[in-house]
Amino acid sequence: MSNQAEDALGPAAEAPDTPPTRPPTVDSARYRQVLGHFTTGVTVITALNEGTPAGLAVNSFTSVSLDPPLVAFCAAKSSTTWPSIQAAGRFCVNVLAEDQEDVSRLFATRGADKFSGVGWRRAGQTGSPILSDVLAWIECITEAEHDAGDHLVVIGRVVDLDVAHERKPLVFFRGGYGRFEI
Repeated sequence: MSNQAEDALGPAAEAPDTPPTRPPTVDSARYRQVLGHFTTGVTVITALNEGTPAGLAVNSFTSVSLDPPLVAFCAAKSSTTWPSIQAAGRFCVNVLAEDQEDVSRLFATRGADKFSGVGWRRAGQTGSPILSDVLAWIECITEAEHDAGDHLVVIGRVVDLDVAHERKPLVFFRGGYGRFEI
């Protein structure tokens, strides 16, 4: 490795026979505060399980792969909604618009009647709910789940997607909702 590469990447890795050092404990409040400075988009993951719609707000959504087309999101193990979506084996990612903060708050509420008063239609491939007025939607089949601390990382294989409206997204930053200015 060149000195330039080492400078850019930090010191060279420890020798294989050197035991790794245990990382320091990170205070959870400090963790939230620092990571809250990373702006994320806001989505609602929806599914139909035995004909009953289920949905949860998620800001841990990302694209994973183009070939095959894969996306990922994280679901809290403590979620009371995730088991219904998990059982469906398919889901829809609904990308929220800047004027849909109320939708995000509704789907983030434990025990709420989340679909009461919220318009939606069935997606063509999976039957999962596509919420009214979202920016975009992405239909997926659950490809894999990976244990990750107090969450599961869910990988979905994209089977259909579309841009529904050309508007600005709802974003989450430093513990609150915001808007994106172009």
